[in-house]
Amino acid sequence: MEKRKVSLFDVVDEPSAMSKTNKPNRSINGDMCLLNKWNGRPYSQRFYDNLEKRKTLPVWRHKEEFIKALKENQTLILVGETGNGESTQIPQFVLEAVELESADRRSRELMVGCTQTSRMAVTFVSRRVAEEMDVTIGEEVGYSIPFEDRSSARTVLKYLTDGMLLREAMTDTLFQRYKVIILDNAHERTLATDVLLGLLRKALKNRPDLKLVVMSATLEAENFQGYFFGAPLMKVEGRSYPVEIFYTQEPERDYLEAAIRTALQVHMCEPPGDILVFLTGEEEIEDASRKITTEIWNLVDQVGPVKVVPLYSTLPQAMLQKIFEPAPPPLTKGGPAARKIVISTNIAETSLTIDGIVYVIDPGFAKQKVYNPRVRVESMLLSPISKASAHRRSGQAGRTQPGKCFRLYTEKSFNNDLQPQTYPQILRANLANTVLTLKKLGIDDLVHFDFMDPPAPETLMLALEILNFLGALDDEGNLTKLGEIMSEFPLDPQMGKMLVVSPEFNCSNEILSISAMLSENDQSWCSKNFVNHRALRSADNLRQQLARIMAWFNLKLCSTDFNSRDYYINIRKAMIVDIAPHYYDLENFPNCEAKRDHVWNPVLPGPDPVSDAKEDEPHEDAPRGLAQQPPPQGGLATGPTPVPLDLTVRLEQMEARMTRRMDEIWGEVRMTQIELRDFIRKCQGGVSSSTSQHDTDMEELTRRVTLLPYRVYDNNTFAR
Repeated sequence: MEKRKVSLFDVVDEPSAMSKTNKPNRSINGDMCLLNKWNGRPYSQRFYDNLEKRKTLPVWRHKEEFIKALKENQTLILVGETGNGESTQIPQFVLEAVELESADRRSRELMVGCTQTSRMAVTFVSRRVAEEMDVTIGEEVGYSIPFEDRSSARTVLKYLTDGMLLREAMTDTLFQRYKVIILDNAHERTLATDVLLGLLRKALKNRPDLKLVVMSATLEAENFQGYFFGAPLMKVEGRSYPVEIFYTQEPERDYLEAAIRTALQVHMCEPPGDILVFLTGEEEIEDASRKITTEIWNLVDQVGPVKVVPLYSTLPQAMLQKIFEPAPPPLTKGGPAARKIVISTNIAETSLTIDGIVYVIDPGFAKQKVYNPRVRVESMLLSPISKASAHRRSGQAGRTQPGKCFRLYTEKSFNNDLQPQTYPQILRANLANTVLTLKKLGIDDLVHFDFMDPPAPETLMLALEILNFLGALDDEGNLTKLGEIMSEFPLDPQMGKMLVVSPEFNCSNEILSISAMLSENDQSWCSKNFVNHRALRSADNLRQQLARIMAWFNLKLCSTDFNSRDYYINIRKAMIVDIAPHYYDLENFPNCEAKRDHVWNPVLPGPDPVSDAKEDEPHEDAPRGLAQQPPPQGGLATGPTPVPLDLTVRLEQMEARMTRRMDEIWGEVRMTQIELRDFIRKCQGGVSSSTSQHDTDMEELTRRVTLLPYRVYDNNTFAR
């Protein structure tokens, strides 16, 4: 019998473990061993069951080819369709490759890191891999997501979001803790992924022992090849079950109703098979789930039962597990077959693969975060998907048998209206946090940083301007001490500044809670106004993490007496620096107390009873309706005494004036309605009048009604 090779991950220092290796058993490599190489425990039967399933995955056929390519190259680009098993199998293949080539015992301190673009994908995939490796999650296989780290000193494989790996790079730009880094779902081109690509490109030059695997689900991988100095490209073929594509004859007026209607028609008319419906957000998903369930119950005598399962990132872990449960049995023996209907956001495109899906319903829309640097507003906009995204969605059908994809848009729209690829997030996002991170990493030349797709100069300059307003950067663009502290908080720079200055106003405990809740984007809390247990628990965990960071920088945790009149005033003062930095002299903060010289002051229509100062002409960069004294050369003004600005009084005045103006306008509306009613009665009563007079009266009334919306607001203050 051939002697078994001992890897650096084997447990060989325990006599009991060494004695047990003489007993025969199966292993993944066909050797005779009993102990799990990762934790020194015997393999369970579940391990062998999962091993048989792993061998059926398409990526398993390329195992030896991949290991050989990884050993011969520092960087490897891997392209494969969703569902091939790359996210779970490639990291395990990498572990075997690292094990075979490791000769130094000290290499055990290194890890294999695998990034995902969403927290849900990190937790799902890491738990699945821990089960396949027959180890404990949080020990040999760990994961790290914002405000939750389940890893230990024994961890050899670590899943983490791309943002968490970027935060680790703040203290370790060469990624010294990792032997191999795997960037999964790189085709999504998130903001953190693009920055990581530039950092890894530089780290690979300085660390010849570091290896990188970039995995993508689209043919855009050729761009990654050129970016990483002609790295070899390896393609993994997917399952060969055909998918039939159907388009609508005419554009749908309401894609949500069309998706619900199509799901019901598929359930009533198509052969057995689960359905995957793509929608844009939680509200739509919950609405569709209720409507589909209600309709099926109304047809319970004609069709089989369904199990409707929503899927979005803010669901509790127990609810997320339901997507992998099988469909319910028929209500009666020999009755109509039951189905499972999964209604998901675009997270089901690449991050997760659900077995049993045969039918896919694609409305062609998704929500994207878009930042407008001119108005400085970031919004979640409903946008058409790309052709690559549509291809990935249709690929979810037919994993186990031939499938069908119902696209709720015309074939002409697919060919002419959809972009080939989704625009990278770096081209449509606010870069303030990214610039702060790069400054923390010591990258001062932002213009020549190795971005795969450089962002717009206007967005980059605006990010620098915001950070300068907040005091994170000085006038030379260098990172200040305040900026270094702000960069340690995994929050937007505005909220980071709010936390740092909150002890000055004796309200840091309250600001901690506010920041935690503002960072927990849960629709059930924000939209429906219900208390969500998972949201509160996540916010509490986030608050504890932020409190530890504040303690690390010796930021005092304090509160104003709740019965004090200054309790809410102090909180507002701390928050206003985050919300409106333009109104405050940050160099003199917090002594400014809502005062700043040469700032944008609201100019209200009509006389101002508070101040008799002459109204200045608006500065060219000031928003419409806001006047500003142009600052002198050299930055902030230091000469005249600041003019007090009582925002509360000014807002009350504006509200009163707008109320009076609205009353006047609605009076005009009512008068116009009366005149219009009299005119109609005159026409219906047969009152003799010339046609030209009728036309003149109608034109006048039409003109007055048309102009009303433009007269609601004073043109000197607002624009329509």
